[in-house]
Formats: sequence, structure tokens, C-alpha cells
Amino acid sequence: QVQLVESGGGLVQAGGSLRLSCAVSGGIVGWWLLGWFRQAPGKEREFVARISWNGNNINYGDSVKGRFTISKDKVKKTVDLQMNSLKPEDTAVYYCAMTPATKWDSWGQGTQVTVSS
Repeated sequence: QVQLVESGGGLVQAGGSLRLSCAVSGGIVGWWLLGWFRQAPGKEREFVARISWNGNNINYGDSVKGRFTISKDKVKKTVDLQMNSLKPEDTAVYYCAMTPATKWDSWGQGTQVTVSS
């Protein structure tokens, strides 16, 4: 089975940058999707970005377009999220997830991102 482990979260000032990494273990097929989600206390889980393992499909949530970039490295077996121009409203726990179809059924433990004003 696929296992996911996030890292790279931390505290940053508004306007700063962070790079999150999701380490992938286990077998994975090229057309499967890996994505980033985030959730703040008292709020619903929000889609951030996704990418297929073969790189053919990339999509971003409206709130992060132009600021965040998702990428993957098949050698290192990671899915990364470069976050630039961070805003206080980006503060949340960020989760890596995977789906072979439609349900996001594999999740990492999450990493906290806090953006101060």
C-alpha cells in the first residue's frame, strides 16, 4: 500500500515562502493522482493542488493559483509544494493525499504551516 509523509511546515512571515515535501512509499501507477489539501481549525478541508505521477495532469485551487507550484520527483519519490507570497489565510495543516480513481483514500499525517502578519 502507498504511504505518505509530509515535511517542511513551519512559521513564516506574510509574503515569505515555504516548500513542503511529501515522501511516497509503496508502488504507484503513472495515472494515479497525488494532491495537497489544507484544513484550518473550524473550517472544511480545502483542495490546494494535484498532479498525476506521470506529470500529465496538474490543477490548482483558485485561492493559490499563481502563488503555489506543485511538482514531483520520481527519483526521490516525492511530491513537493512550493508556496510563495504566503498570506495569513494560508495558515492551516497541510496534508498530502493519493487516489487511483476518485476517492482520496491515502493520507499523510499533515504538517503545520503558520503565516504571521
